[in-house]
Amino acid sequence: MPGFFLTFLLLSSTFVFVLGIVGLVLNRHNLIVILMSLELMLLGVNLNFIIFSIHLDDFFGQLFSLYVLSVAAAESAIGLALFTGYYKNIQGLSLACSSLGRR
Repeated sequence: MPGFFLTFLLLSSTFVFVLGIVGLVLNRHNLIVILMSLELMLLGVNLNFIIFSIHLDDFFGQLFSLYVLSVAAAESAIGLALFTGYYKNIQGLSLACSSLGRR
């Protein structure tokens, strides 16, 4: 892989990861946006694993990326199931008016 192309791919995956962090920090009141931001962060990490796996000609990064992808799918399924139960009880997905994290 040429150096410029590798740098471009790494910068794009870093941008996706930072976009997930920014979404997580700025939108702390909406549960769906929090879940989507976590998925963006996992996508950025997976892209890094795949890029370095191809660059180093090693398949373990791709296998680990598949493992992280399957864990992320399970996390999304559990998160959406929890959100539907939360929505039925609260009638909304906003964390601003709930006492979920308070004692």
